[in-house]
Amino acid sequence: MALPVRRTTSVSPRPLQRWEPFRELEQMQEQMDRLMQGVWSSAGGGNGGAWMPVTDIEETDDAWLIEAELPGVKREDVNVEMRDSEVIISGDIKEKERKGVLRRQTRKTGEFEYRVTLPGDSDAEHIEANLHDGVLTVRVPKAEQAKPRRIEVKAA
Repeated sequence: MALPVRRTTSVSPRPLQRWEPFRELEQMQEQMDRLMQGVWSSAGGGNGGAWMPVTDIEETDDAWLIEAELPGVKREDVNVEMRDSEVIISGDIKEKERKGVLRRQTRKTGEFEYRVTLPGDSDAEHIEANLHDGVLTVRVPKAEQAKPRRIEVKAA
């Protein structure tokens, strides 16, 4: 089986260059980052539109727990709202002031918003939100009638 041969059409021969696969991977990562930033910023409405934080939702017998990763956010820059059965977490992570030249930035900054509709009735009066070590935990208690109740089966 014949293997393809790469031929150049240039007249002057190019000097041999050392192949640096890790540098090529880094360049490819940078190109993908630029591509994805372009996709997300245009979808978010202009220059760096709102983004969604990484979030886990856990359901227990008596509540829903929503954990959102918000590194570097201040408590006063986060807003948690409950509308009907929808929880809305929004806010702003401000750009850190730097003294040197920023060579690479992969952490998100700017406005963020996360929305989730809970599947059952909740007790809106007793919702708690805590921010600790960059993780926002929102505890939404279930309404009394929404909690599962064990029914005893009796002998006839």
